[in-house]
Amino acid sequence: MPELDFVIRDTPLPIEDYALIGDCRTAALVGKDGAIDWLCLPRFDGPACFAALLGDSRHGSWLITPQHPEPQVRRSYRGSTLILETVFTTPDGEVALIDAMPLGMEGSHVIRRVEGRSGRVAMRMHLKLRFDFGASTPWVTREENRQGILAVVGPDLVTVRGPVLMQGHEMATVAKFELDVGQSVTFVLSHGPSHLPPPTRFDGDAALAATEEQWLAWAARCQYSGRWKAAVLRSLIVLKALSYEPTGGIVAAPTTSLPEQLGGPRNWDYRFCWLRDATLTLIALMGGGYYTEAQAWRDWLHRSVAGSADELQIMYGVGGERHLMEWEAGWLPGYQGAKPVRIGNAASEQLQLDIYGEVMDALHQARAGGLDVPPSAWALQVNLIEHLEAIWQQPDDGIWEVRGGRRHFVHSKVMAWVALDRAVQDIEQYGLPGPVERWREVRGAIHDDVCAKGFNAGKNSFSQSYGSDELDASLLLIPIVGFLPHDDARVRGTIAAIERELDAGGFMLRYRTQAGADGLPPGEGAFLPCSFWLADNYAQQGRDNEAEALFERLLALRNDVGLLAEEYDPRARRQVGNFPQAFSHLSLVNTALNLHDGSATEQRSEGAQPANT
Repeated sequence: MPELDFVIRDTPLPIEDYALIGDCRTAALVGKDGAIDWLCLPRFDGPACFAALLGDSRHGSWLITPQHPEPQVRRSYRGSTLILETVFTTPDGEVALIDAMPLGMEGSHVIRRVEGRSGRVAMRMHLKLRFDFGASTPWVTREENRQGILAVVGPDLVTVRGPVLMQGHEMATVAKFELDVGQSVTFVLSHGPSHLPPPTRFDGDAALAATEEQWLAWAARCQYSGRWKAAVLRSLIVLKALSYEPTGGIVAAPTTSLPEQLGGPRNWDYRFCWLRDATLTLIALMGGGYYTEAQAWRDWLHRSVAGSADELQIMYGVGGERHLMEWEAGWLPGYQGAKPVRIGNAASEQLQLDIYGEVMDALHQARAGGLDVPPSAWALQVNLIEHLEAIWQQPDDGIWEVRGGRRHFVHSKVMAWVALDRAVQDIEQYGLPGPVERWREVRGAIHDDVCAKGFNAGKNSFSQSYGSDELDASLLLIPIVGFLPHDDARVRGTIAAIERELDAGGFMLRYRTQAGADGLPPGEGAFLPCSFWLADNYAQQGRDNEAEALFERLLALRNDVGLLAEEYDPRARRQVGNFPQAFSHLSLVNTALNLHDGSATEQRSEGAQPANT
């Protein structure tokens, strides 16, 4: 039995020290030290078999690393792919750990190839599978050929195969091996249902080569040619990796409960698809030239929201599922002690008026972009607008899914206006049937209501909600969606107030959490999409130097492989929140498009009619 003479890390790494691999069905996070600390199976929102990210190695992890205790580490993705290469340098030599999840195969698999690059390096492997988010220990047996293990618990079966001897030690599977220059060892983890035969063996090296070719071919389709091509393409690759290929849905992040405040309770499950991201997603994908993915997202959107308008949700599962019941995994201590760990998301049951605007704008952009829109889509949209006519005057829970009670949030009313505006535009531009005069009147009424009740003359700014003195960075979307022109005095005053009151180390907070609107203890990082929106506003106003400077500062927050979380803590200088975050990468792409030729903002605001007409 191998002697374990090395220390197993007992706490997760900083969030920015992880990298993403995925197969467009699920994804894993790989630490700089060679440990996979997060993997959900069989899809993004499934239970994790590696959950050390939200606890420690007891909750599931797969470490491959040199036996030397302190190797030097550098890592990168292989070109324009999602194949991660981590290079360890020790006094004895250098090895590369190459991690990937192959595309287009039946079931999900993780390939881990270790290559000797120089000298002779002694390696260690420590594998601890713990299903059900770290709660269930599998029954592990050796495969008949002794070149792999088979782990079974309940409905799940996982095989881990490789050409080295694996042995059990203290409820884990361990191995030691050495590599000379030019030698390699490849491990393959495969998942399947426990009532069927184990997944068929395959050549991991050949699958790795095929996956590299697939990613390179996909990246070659990118049509963005601006000065930030590398950052834009990496963000588009992340969005592709966060897509669920069978349905076209795109999850907000592959993780749950990475805290927005280190050590705090602002921990949410983001492994679902948000309607909030609908329009930005379409514009980013079409702007990058990825019309197939944009069409798949539009089709997912249409199927998911189909049904009665009064049952519209703010988020759905990757297959369009509606019941996303929230519960707490009490056995997990949370990321570096941040509790609770939440599975599911109760915000799916909230009323958010803004999603009506997002759905209508997304379908409007789909028509404008030449995507296929089925005839039934317009009837569905008419149903949504007729319902919105009846409820737009109600308070709601707002874009940030606050849990402190409903209010008349200004952004929500603005997006209700967007819904009516895009409906009117679709009738005018495409000859679709509908009560256009009535909808013009409702559009005007919403506009008048927002300008009368949502503007705080004392601050010379729109406010977070009617009658409030608080600000909200979502107000930066007012000129972007075309509610008011960028040179309107009220817009300029709002931007100045947000710069003054929501700045956190040069980046934007969503709102001041001390005000208590969200019903949670105060404190969180700067919300990265809001800072991108500020750059968009600068660009609209011709403040190009400020826009580019802010954009470059945001790019500098990416980790060493180009990934962004939801937020950034300027005091701790740490990425915080779920990771990597689609909303952050969508915003990066859209801002790059704006700085390149203004296309993303023009696409949303062009044709909008802010006047009461």
